Amino acid sequence: MKDIEQLNHTIIEFYEKLSSWEQSVVRDKGFSLPQVHIVEILGAHGAMRMKELADKIGVTTGTLTVQVDKMVNADLICRRPHESDRRSILVELTESGEVLYQEHDQLHLNLTQDITAKLSDTDRLHMLKCLQIMNQEF
Repeated sequence: MKDIEQLNHTIIEFYEKLSSWEQSVVRDKGFSLPQVHIVEILGAHGAMRMKELADKIGVTTGTLTVQVDKMVNADLICRRPHESDRRSILVELTESGEVLYQEHDQLHLNLTQDITAKLSDTDRLHMLKCLQIMNQEF
């Protein structure tokens, strides 16, 4: 039981540190955290329906629409009709959005390299496997 409590506190500590880092990086770019999360999702998965995107970030489509409007005005994303479903609208990154995605993704990669620098290759692979298993639980 003691191990699970320690694991719990360690996960929470890591989450808080990662969130703090993310906030500082995003603040320096002049965007909100939800906007950068939208850029990350679209950068990793490509164009998607508003409903799919809302589900991925855990908000309603109404809440998402407010962010999307701001991001369209900032030229980070654009809307376009779905090719086979005329009722659906797809959102996707613009060129500026793609640049932001690449920059932010590189920051994440640099952070990952920095915080795992003291781990062996075997430990990194083990950590990857553990995180993949944990992510499947969500």
